Amino acid sequence: MTATTPPRHIMRLPEVKHRSGFGRAHIYNLMKEGKFPKARHIGSRAVGWDSQEIEQWVADRLEGRT
Repeated sequence: MTATTPPRHIMRLPEVKHRSGFGRAHIYNLMKEGKFPKARHIGSRAVGWDSQEIEQWVADRLEGRT
């Protein structure tokens, strides 16, 4: 069985919340502590996350790596 990687894309907050299981405030607190991937500015008033970074963060948690 071959593992396929989903295409890389920009995740907005609702998708990040869904994938991580955390709410907005907790995500931003973890980012401030350096324990969650940083959001990047994608517009003058918009941020997004790199999907590969979020997926790797989730995989690390599931495998017991922190």
